[in-house]
Amino acid sequence: MSSLAKAVNFDTNTMWVDFTDGRKLGVPLAYFPRLLKAQPEQRLRYEISGGGSGLHWDELDEDISVENLLLGIGDRTRSHLLAA
Repeated sequence: MSSLAKAVNFDTNTMWVDFTDGRKLGVPLAYFPRLLKAQPEQRLRYEISGGGSGLHWDELDEDISVENLLLGIGDRTRSHLLAA
């Protein structure tokens, strides 16, 4: 994968991911309920993992794949419930 995350920022409704190739991607917080419900200061306590291929919030138990973000895939933790 050539697109690696280098920073994450937030506004009221959006997570903004800056990439090493200069791009910036805005993703609605609604895609990630844990981030949506978190306090603003909790959202800022993230780690970039895998050399930029993942985003991790230990306190929130949230892990996001950068590749999935670029594909438009949101939270999949409850997808099995939606299929039932």
